[in-house]
Amino acid sequence: MPKLDWTPLVPWSVLIAVAAVCILALVFAFLARRRGAVLRAAAFVALLAALANPSFVNEERDRLKDVVALVVDRSGSQKLADREAKTQTVRAEIERRIASIPSLELRIIEASDAGDEGTTLFAALERGLSDVPPERIAGALMITDGQVHDIPGSAAALGFRAPVHALITGLPNERDRRIELVDAPRFGIVGKEQAVRLRVRETGGDGSPVRLTAALDGRPIAERRVRPGETVRIPVPVEHGGPNVVELAVDAAAGELTEVNNKAVVTIEGVRDKLKVLLVSGRPHSGERAWRNMLKSDAAVDLVHFTILRPPEKQDGTPINELSLIAFPTRELFETKIKDFDLIIFDRYANQSILPSVYFTNIVRYLREGGAVLVAAGPEFRNRTGLAGTPLAAVLPAEPDGTVVEDPFLTRLTDLGRRHPVTRGLPGSESDPPQWGEWMRQIPATVKAGMPVLSGAENKPLLVLSREGKGRVALLLSDHVWLWAREYRGGGPHLDLLRRTGHWLMKEPDLEEEALRAKAVGGRLVIERQTMADGAKPVTVTMPSGRERAADLAAAGPGLWRAEIETDETGLHRIRDGELTAFAGIGPTNPREYREVVSTTDLLAPLAEATGGSVRRIARSAEEAPRIPTILTLRNTVRYGGTDHIGLRDNESYAVRGVGVWSVFLGVTGLALLMASLLLAWLGEAGFRRRARG
Repeated sequence: MPKLDWTPLVPWSVLIAVAAVCILALVFAFLARRRGAVLRAAAFVALLAALANPSFVNEERDRLKDVVALVVDRSGSQKLADREAKTQTVRAEIERRIASIPSLELRIIEASDAGDEGTTLFAALERGLSDVPPERIAGALMITDGQVHDIPGSAAALGFRAPVHALITGLPNERDRRIELVDAPRFGIVGKEQAVRLRVRETGGDGSPVRLTAALDGRPIAERRVRPGETVRIPVPVEHGGPNVVELAVDAAAGELTEVNNKAVVTIEGVRDKLKVLLVSGRPHSGERAWRNMLKSDAAVDLVHFTILRPPEKQDGTPINELSLIAFPTRELFETKIKDFDLIIFDRYANQSILPSVYFTNIVRYLREGGAVLVAAGPEFRNRTGLAGTPLAAVLPAEPDGTVVEDPFLTRLTDLGRRHPVTRGLPGSESDPPQWGEWMRQIPATVKAGMPVLSGAENKPLLVLSREGKGRVALLLSDHVWLWAREYRGGGPHLDLLRRTGHWLMKEPDLEEEALRAKAVGGRLVIERQTMADGAKPVTVTMPSGRERAADLAAAGPGLWRAEIETDETGLHRIRDGELTAFAGIGPTNPREYREVVSTTDLLAPLAEATGGSVRRIARSAEEAPRIPTILTLRNTVRYGGTDHIGLRDNESYAVRGVGVWSVFLGVTGLALLMASLLLAWLGEAGFRRRARG
């Protein structure tokens, strides 16, 4: 239908000024009671109409479909119970119904987990409608469990004026039990305790006490009976450097939605405040400086170094108070403060009666209770004048045969050494013979325990690593490692060898002979098994959802076996091979998506109310089939949701295909009207004047 439009020939301000002048003239004429005032008014109106340029516009329009968004929640919590099946049923029915309404266009938007941001349906909605003008949006339908984590604070933040309707897939009175972390430390000093504080939350329960367990690196450390809502403190010993993985678990409740959130994982990175190392050199020699330089170069090492310069056999009667030497504080070091040291090194120590047998007994006890001892043997070790003649011999992994080899020889990796993380891949070991300089002295010995990882002259053991009780001991059967430090005949990897040996003695996880590790690389899980055995067992991977899958490991190098698997789940993955357990997180370790999984109508209700939409459950029981209200398009209403219908906004959107314009006062028609009005005004004025003269 044509409509009247105005396109003035002059600016509106000029047109208004002309109209004001005309009105003043007409007012004066009427007040003066002049003849022809009415005709003048008609002429002025015609003039103003001509300047205003009225025209009739007829648009040829094509109706545009309004866009309705269907946002489908594909997050992890939507996979619980039968929610996924209900989602598919509701989606198919909505597609069918929207297709039967000619004025609507359906746009389906799927939203999955967004890392630790949880379920972000509105971010997905904004992306999905970014190319649609706001005036064409009829509304948004959401199929979800109601646990949405990016709900706008107001309806204006949506960017369109249309209703939001939510169809909740979960059932009322659902039950779930979960762990809520209150305080989870990220770092801890090795050898000290950290505290993890948490609560057990329960929806739909009766508040009865439940069993809570805590495990450190797969080993149980605590068990409690706690009430839901009660804050619990769990002390955790930080036993080693690197990740200390604490797994917290609460017993499952009968009929609960999922057991995924019955567990929580805290990773405490163990750091050493200072490594206290005691280095005892039996005499000054060329290799002493190599040990000292290596230990002093590490800022994390607090070194206490004593060199015995005046053994008992050199006593000459000089009074102690006249000597400039510092007395060796044997009692303080080996009785009262021995447990303060992380590592004790004996470098070419001879049994010189400096340390009585009781102190060596203390060292043995210290070792078996978790300490670490490294012995770098020289010629003194070949007989009972050395450490082999002390109580320490009971824990040393090899026994000397009484000889000394003083011919040049090349150090080589043994078969075990190629697999052991301390010596595997030492720079220069790739070739045969190794690209290392020669050593000149070795103390032949027979291995009693442990693993020889390096061999020397006549293929005899050169470095032997062993465990004793809770502690560890290393025996280096030569005092010529300093030749590598001095670059003799090309030198060798002395720093790598000595540092790795020291870190293995202090139980660094990366140097464990038997270890299972895992890490996330993109969407893949990389699993690595370190072992001294000839093969590795398949591993079982438990996904965050509780689903399990097996993975076979393939050889990746001496002592190393590896597997890579694809996973589309975020959260903590648990890997087991029957003996060892490892953890790897893809995305957040305790994802926000699983912190609250009980369906709810409360979160989306305020926004739906503000937009005129609705929130409703599609079923009230597990046996009931999903119910979808009638879908209607409505105009000019405040409420788009009712008990039996879902309303969508009819925007009456259209596109203009063509425009016809007919100007009233332009051309011949406008000129004729204007001339006629002026002529009538002139004739009327002339007639009045003649009658006045007559």
